Amino acid sequence: MRPLQLRKQLLLAESELNRAQLEQDCLALQVEVQAYTHRMRTVGRVVTITTTLLALLAAWRRPAAAPVVQKPSWLQTFLKGAGLLATFWTAGQPPKSE
Repeated sequence: MRPLQLRKQLLLAESELNRAQLEQDCLALQVEVQAYTHRMRTVGRVVTITTTLLALLAAWRRPAAAPVVQKPSWLQTFLKGAGLLATFWTAGQPPKSE
């Protein structure tokens, strides 16, 4: 019975060591994730500032805006599309024999 008790105590000690090692690994992983998150936030801020500056530069260099053209009504768009469809339809028909 003595060897079994000794084996049990060794297994418990090994389990405790494994638990402590796992805890240390989790803490190290948490630190790495926090450092990575901090780096990504910094990169995100730099990208945001850069894109804002580029947009301002593009807006500053852009020529004056052309006058706004009034958008056609849906009826005009529909009629134009129907005319285009009719053109394609008649072009796709075989010629009539007389």
